[in-house]
Amino acid sequence: MIPSIVNSLTAAADPSSNPAALLMLRKALDLQTQGAAQLIQSIPAIGTGGSNPPHLGQNIDIKV
Repeated sequence: MIPSIVNSLTAAADPSSNPAALLMLRKALDLQTQGAAQLIQSIPAIGTGGSNPPHLGQNIDIKV
C-alpha cells in the first residue's frame, strides 16, 4: 500500500512522465514569457515624457 502511494506521488511530481502535464507546463511558461515581454514593452523609454522639469538633474552638487 505505501509503495503504491509513494510511486503515485513521485509520478505526479515528475512532469516528464506525463506528456499532457509537460505540454501544460510549456504553455504556462510561454504565457508568462509573453506577459513579461508586454510589461517590458509598456515601460516608457528613459528620457521621454518624464514628469520632472528638464532643468532638474542636470547638475550634481558635491561638498567635500
